[in-house]
Amino acid sequence: MKNAYRNVFEINDNWVREGMDRQDLDENSRSYGGILSAEYGLASPNHSTGTPMTMAIWAASLCNPDSPYYRDEELAARFALAARYMVGAQHEDGTISPGWTNFHSPPDTAFVVVGYAQVYQLLAQDDWAPLREAAADVRLFLERTIPALVTGGVHTPNHRWVVSAALGFLHELFGAPETLQRAEQWIAEGMDITPDGEWTERSNGIYNAVSDIMLVHAARLFGKPELLAPVRANLRMMLYLVHPNGDVVTDYSGRQDFGHKHDLSSYYLPYAMMAHLDENAEFQAAANLAYGQLRHPGSCPTNAAVRLLLDPSLREQAVRPAELPTEYRKLLHADFPRQQYLAAMESAGHNGRIYHSRLHPDFGAAVARVRKGDESVTISAETPSFFALRHGAARLLGVQVATYFAPGFVPMNSLVEAEGGYRLAGEQHKGYYGPVTAERLPSTAAEATSPWYLLPHHQREETHVQRLRVAVDVVEAADGWELVIRSSEPEELMTQISVILAADGELSGGELAPAGAGKQFWKSGTLRYEAGGDALELSGGAYAHTAGFVREANLPFDCQTLLLNVVTPFETRIRIRTLPRA
Repeated sequence: MKNAYRNVFEINDNWVREGMDRQDLDENSRSYGGILSAEYGLASPNHSTGTPMTMAIWAASLCNPDSPYYRDEELAARFALAARYMVGAQHEDGTISPGWTNFHSPPDTAFVVVGYAQVYQLLAQDDWAPLREAAADVRLFLERTIPALVTGGVHTPNHRWVVSAALGFLHELFGAPETLQRAEQWIAEGMDITPDGEWTERSNGIYNAVSDIMLVHAARLFGKPELLAPVRANLRMMLYLVHPNGDVVTDYSGRQDFGHKHDLSSYYLPYAMMAHLDENAEFQAAANLAYGQLRHPGSCPTNAAVRLLLDPSLREQAVRPAELPTEYRKLLHADFPRQQYLAAMESAGHNGRIYHSRLHPDFGAAVARVRKGDESVTISAETPSFFALRHGAARLLGVQVATYFAPGFVPMNSLVEAEGGYRLAGEQHKGYYGPVTAERLPSTAAEATSPWYLLPHHQREETHVQRLRVAVDVVEAADGWELVIRSSEPEELMTQISVILAADGELSGGELAPAGAGKQFWKSGTLRYEAGGDALELSGGAYAHTAGFVREANLPFDCQTLLLNVVTPFETRIRIRTLPRA
């Protein structure tokens, strides 16, 4: 098991020259020394795509005796220029602005601090003369962030743990007591995670791993091993949210990874570090899978090569890995008291409004996962798509219901196990609003101008409330699945069911008609969808009206979408067979 992860350093070295090619070497440029973004052509102090990410790569290679760039004087000079750029890009208040959003941002600064602190520790431990001045600039940048991070706020739930980890590194380097005090305030808010391991943002592709690694650091830096409990829970949950090809499930994310391709590579460090802490064979297996997917060393705070140089024990496997689960039926959050928490939201006092972020009321919604070898199924509540299936390379990305009732998709509010599979149900209500009673009218109501936005709309009486109910039975068969979708009221409601298939497959058969770019009406019949030698057979179809779209229900452009048009009352059946390879 010795040096099991030596390729981490080779991967890091492979990115050194790429960063050098993008460095701004124009002495008259305002971004002199910075790394120009391949996307925007501008330098940025951002942690994930900006100058600090490249600096972490360079630091790992400069300080690794086995690297061809070890103590390379040209690279050291480039690193020094980048460090000087970072000092210049830092605002007087100690923050940075990534360049495209979040100006004077404490959380974006915290992301940099977590990585930059590790870079500084690496440089300080090497103490090579040509890098001393650059190391001093890195330390200066870090020290100047302290006032911002002990007073600054956040936007999102995971930002709290990023800031806490950053404060821990600053406390370790500078011993400032106020950093410890501020971190205690964030940690006192409690952990936003379900017993099954789901973080608020439900972001398997990005932010789960962020919360995990930041709390691993915070637990060590503050001597709080209890902070590892939610990390363990999430890492255990993620074992059941991996497709056969190593992609993670993003079908129900509450962040920007929703529906996009992500693998397990961002979990490499938390899995490897927790495998060592716990001697956990499943975590070791997941670390090995994530390691095999690494194509880049990571962003500034998560550069794997930097961490392995600082903690050489991580270069070896902790224990002999177990087999990862490939055959299971798992219903997550089945017993989570979500409705109880939602009912208590009114007492929080924010009236359901939050600025610069989201409340994420879908937190803790049920998710069912079924794996049968190369078949992977996700059934989820509180998302536009309630069903997704992968059969080898054939990918059915989602099934959605949209209506003109409250124009847009109808999320399923509940998901429970039922005979032969699962049952989902979604309900929406919509009514009308009566006049504001006289005693509640503002003074402007009696003036020549009575602005609509000054009226107390929240105090209007609701009238003629109508309810839409949609139910879905997801029934497992020996050779696939059947979806039974039904709704009975309100009557004569135009409804559209969309079946979204990946663009890389071929579709044939059935009775289809054009419905716009990337869309076809599925009128009737049996379809065959094939990709990479794997195939699905879909039976069903409906064409009760001719609408090509439902307002507020935006369908993806880079997929093949089948539209089934129905009108209430309806019961529509979609049969999906997973065909064996020819």
